[in-house]
Amino acid sequence: MSAVLQNNAPAAPLVRLQNLNKHYGDFTAVDDLSLDIQEGEFLTFLGSSGSGKSTTLSMLAGFETPSSGAISVAGRSLLRVPPHQRDIGMVFQRYSLFPHLSVRDNIGFPLDIRKIGAAERNQKVDAMLRLVQLEAFAHRRPAQLSGGQQQRVAIARALVYEPRILLMDEPLGALDKKLREDLQDELRQLHRRLGITIVYVTHDQEEALRLSQRIAIFSHGRIVGLGSGYDLYQNPPNAFVAAFLGNSNFLKVTARAQAHCTFEGQELAMRPTAGVRPEQALLLMLRPEKLQLLTTEQAATLPMPAGWNEIPARVGEALFLGESQSCMLQTAGGAPLMVKSLAHTQGLQPGQVVRLRWAASDACVYTEWNDADLTKTAAH
Repeated sequence: MSAVLQNNAPAAPLVRLQNLNKHYGDFTAVDDLSLDIQEGEFLTFLGSSGSGKSTTLSMLAGFETPSSGAISVAGRSLLRVPPHQRDIGMVFQRYSLFPHLSVRDNIGFPLDIRKIGAAERNQKVDAMLRLVQLEAFAHRRPAQLSGGQQQRVAIARALVYEPRILLMDEPLGALDKKLREDLQDELRQLHRRLGITIVYVTHDQEEALRLSQRIAIFSHGRIVGLGSGYDLYQNPPNAFVAAFLGNSNFLKVTARAQAHCTFEGQELAMRPTAGVRPEQALLLMLRPEKLQLLTTEQAATLPMPAGWNEIPARVGEALFLGESQSCMLQTAGGAPLMVKSLAHTQGLQPGQVVRLRWAASDACVYTEWNDADLTKTAAH
C-alpha cells in the first residue's frame, strides 16, 4: 500500500520560493511570494513593468538578496550560495557577449572559468554550436552576427555547462516581431529536446502563451494568477487577470439569484455563483470571441438556445481584417463592448443596431474588482 501511495504522490518541486520579500527602503518589490517549480517545467513570469517579476528572477539567480524568505533548489537552500555556484544559467535581454572573442570562445567561456579540459571543452562547445545551428559562424565576432544570432550565442553560453535551471529575463525583447517568433519556436524545441527547467520573464502576453507550460501573472509584487495559458485565459481567477490576459468585455450587473442578474433593466442568465446575495453588484467578463453578433433580421429568424442571453447594441466601428472582423459597440446604457468573429458577408455600418448573444456559461462572474486596475490593465 505504501509503495502505491508513494508512486502516486506528486514529485517534490525542484525550485521552492517561500514567503519571499524584497524591500527597497519603503518600496516593496516582492511581497510574501511563495511558488513551487517542477523539474523540466517551462514557467513564465508575466507582468507589467514594476510588478516584481524580474526582481524575483534576480533573487533566484543570486543577483539580489531577499529581505526575508527562503529559496531552495532540490531541497538545498540557496540563500548563502553565490550566483556562480547555483547551477543556474542566465540569459538577459542584452546579450552581454564579449566583443573581442569569437562565437566559439564566447560559448566556451563558462567552461574556461570552471577549468574544464580542452578536449571536453571543445566537445561541449561543438554540441552547443550544433544545437543553436551556428557551426558556420563559430569563428565570427559578435559584431558580425545579427541580433537573433547573438541571442543564440547567449543561450548556448548559458547552456554549455549543463545547468539544471535556465533563467531568461526578457531575452527576445530587443528583436523584431518575425525574428522574435522564430526564436520562440526554437526555444520551445530546445526545451522539448533538453528537458531543462526554464523560468522566463516577459511582459508580452502572446510570448507567454506561445512558450509556457504554466504562467505566473505578477501584480504589485505578488502572483495573482498561476496556471496554464488555457486555464488563465478561459477561467481567469480574478478580474485583474481577466483584464490583463487578452481582450475582455466587462458588464456591471446586479445579482437577482445565484444564476440570474440584471443589466440595464434586462434579466440575464449567468453561471451559478455560490454566496451571491440579491442586489449584490457583480462583474461579468466576456471574451470578444465568445460574443455572437447578429443583425436584427438574423436575430428574428434564429431561435436563441437555452441558457443564452441577448442584448441590443449599436455599432461604433467595424474593422475588416480579412478572414475576421473586430467590432466596437455600445450598449443602450453606454457600456463598451468588443466582438471578434469571422468576417460577415454584409458590411456593418456605424450607428447600426445589432443583437449580441452569448452563452451564460461563457461569462466569468466576479464579486470583487478594482475599477482603476481594470481600466489600467485593459489599456496595457
